[in-house]
Amino acid sequence: MVKLELPRGMRDLESEEFADIAHVRDKFIETARTFSFKMMEPSPLEMLATLEAKSSAAISTEIYAFTDKGNREVALRFDLTIGLTRFVALRRDLKMPAKLATFAGVWRYDEPQAGRYRYFHQWDVEVYGPFSHESDAEVIEFVSSFFNSLGLKVSIEINDRQLIEQYIRTKLGISDIKVILEMFRALDKVSKKGAQAVLTEYSGRIEPAKLKSLMDLSKVKGSADLVSTRPELNDIAAWQNLAALMDSLGSRKVRNVSINLGIVRGLDYYSGIVFEAFDAMDKKDALVGGGRYDRLTEAFGRKDIGATGAAGGVERIVMALRRQGMLKTLSRPLVYVAYAAAENKNKALELASVLRAAGIMTDYDLLGRALRRQLDDASSKGAIVAVIVAPSEAVSEEVIIKSMKDGAEKKHRMSALTEELGRILKV
Repeated sequence: MVKLELPRGMRDLESEEFADIAHVRDKFIETARTFSFKMMEPSPLEMLATLEAKSSAAISTEIYAFTDKGNREVALRFDLTIGLTRFVALRRDLKMPAKLATFAGVWRYDEPQAGRYRYFHQWDVEVYGPFSHESDAEVIEFVSSFFNSLGLKVSIEINDRQLIEQYIRTKLGISDIKVILEMFRALDKVSKKGAQAVLTEYSGRIEPAKLKSLMDLSKVKGSADLVSTRPELNDIAAWQNLAALMDSLGSRKVRNVSINLGIVRGLDYYSGIVFEAFDAMDKKDALVGGGRYDRLTEAFGRKDIGATGAAGGVERIVMALRRQGMLKTLSRPLVYVAYAAAENKNKALELASVLRAAGIMTDYDLLGRALRRQLDDASSKGAIVAVIVAPSEAVSEEVIIKSMKDGAEKKHRMSALTEELGRILKV
């Protein structure tokens, strides 16, 4: 007999979680349309070489990669950015700026943890074409608006990798790009591992005093006005770009943003503005990460276009919504249609279909059980009311509407049932 089990790190989405994910998806699509992003979905399967262009050959240890029947090295997508960017790079007929959005599942061969699986969902928005900070501001405003639509309070923390790179070059005297990228990777680990652990890990690759100086800079946080007073930023040209971005966000009325010079994002392809969004009640892990990645479009042979975007982990957002109590009222009220005698079954089925056509969530008994068992079924499914078709009432074209909360009953005409239930359910 076959042993029925899932591969490690996979799970089935049960109805409640599926509904929560669908809620986030609907709000995302609604916000994307408001901002005039075009929805699409990139291929779930990519050439391995394409995915390696995003980071390095080492990425193959973190993804589902394999050789297909044509002896080609392929892999499942581990995010959505690279597929969208590959699509844009190939489509030279696209009019710029191109604003694309997608919502789909991705696969990562990470170590499974609580609330973290090897298959999960992401949403993604990207703006291709402009190199200016205004497209960065567009993406950050989108993130803020999306979370507002969910009713989820978040804080968005912003930095500019060019500012950090210029600090490393001008203040620390390091010009080797390999060392600079190592310093970015080290800085990205500080929030997870702690400063001392990172200093120890990189002691043989980066001069400890210089790495510590960079870590001290990474502690700078606050408003643009406050950060601008820091002496470490004197003569760093990239500060003006970050200040201009914050000014643009102010004009857009995006209030939940601040500067955090410790935000650098770990991937090497980021080339400018970077940011992360955190649950205001639990800032342990970012819900959204993004920024400018002109290096990736260049790696795909498109030096002529810039790229900036953001991606959010849907399951993490669902967990944040639950923490803040934002998912308790999402379920729609259920009506259960029951019948007291076999001769009333067809009329009950007819009424159930009428209610469903009116957009009212409706269920009924599929097992031919007695009325009492039908009402038990209605109660177990959380029905608000039961509509009972009984012989004597059916003769006069009436039904009994029974409250499943307090048991109160009243009769109502079948011809006006939809309107009456709409009033009771307020749908």
